[in-house]
Amino acid sequence: MARAEVIRVLTPADVDRILALSARQPVFLFKHSTTCPISHRAHREWQAYLADPAPGVAHALVRVREERTLSLALAERLGVAHASPQAILFHDGRPLWHASHHAITRDALRRAALRHGAGP
Repeated sequence: MARAEVIRVLTPADVDRILALSARQPVFLFKHSTTCPISHRAHREWQAYLADPAPGVAHALVRVREERTLSLALAERLGVAHASPQAILFHDGRPLWHASHHAITRDALRRAALRHGAGP
């Protein structure tokens, strides 16, 4: 399978875009702190998952320090308390699964995507 395309959340319009996209398919959002060692480890797991992602899922990334207001807006709009690092799988604007810190692994991400209706 090809490496997943990732939507970078850089503007309020990007927040609206991924929430609208979630009406058509599940979206996996990774919230990443570029200054945190735990987030760097989780980001490596995210990258490993993206190398062989579950089919039928869109993927997005927001940097929590650089795009703080957007990260907090997503937490509020999805109803999931902010954490970093954090992975949130949502569909139709509603969270289906989320994990943070050391619970973010390639296998956990893939299992969540497959369990919640994405792909075979």
